[in-house]
Amino acid sequence: MPDDGRLARFLRSKLRAAGKQTATARREFDAAKGAASHDLPTDEDGDVRIVCRRHAERRAVAVDGEGRPACFDADHPDCRGCVEDVRDGVVETW
Repeated sequence: MPDDGRLARFLRSKLRAAGKQTATARREFDAAKGAASHDLPTDEDGDVRIVCRRHAERRAVAVDGEGRPACFDADHPDCRGCVEDVRDGVVETW
């Protein structure tokens, strides 16, 4: 039956789209939870507005529950200092 193949493809495409939407919602929720737990200003997308120590520029980035911005590089001393500032609530924001 040719209709069974079309139905299966349709269901697969809808399940794939639902999975992508769930993953996006989970990422956005985690980012918002990280920002809220550190009481930092956010933009309309839920990203934290910080001044990057490493590049000396304003950035809007997601922050995880550990206080690490998405641009965090564990090998860079400015990034490690930024995470400490986020956790202490003294990071420069805009």
